[in-house]
Amino acid sequence: MKRFIQHSYLKPEKVDEYVHLHAHAWPEVLQMIKECNIRNYSISIRGTELYTYYEYAGDDFEADMARMAADPTTQEWWKHTRPCFLYHEEGVYYDEMQEIFYCE
Repeated sequence: MKRFIQHSYLKPEKVDEYVHLHAHAWPEVLQMIKECNIRNYSISIRGTELYTYYEYAGDDFEADMARMAADPTTQEWWKHTRPCFLYHEEGVYYDEMQEIFYCE
């Protein structure tokens, strides 16, 4: 199992929209996340900053992420969520964070 922690920024005028979208996440998108071996996925917000955590339980991360990216429903979801990100025009959504401590 590999853990991922990411950081990103929303456009201030898009915070409410992004929160609303995730309060009403599409079941098909949630199912695809599970089918692509993502577990314990959470998004937290502070102001315009997002902190994302998830665990990858599969054997081929690149293949699973390609499968998710190819899914038409996920692509439609991203048409709504990605413009909410501050650096959308540059194609930047998340910065990977380095985990320095973990205690189970």
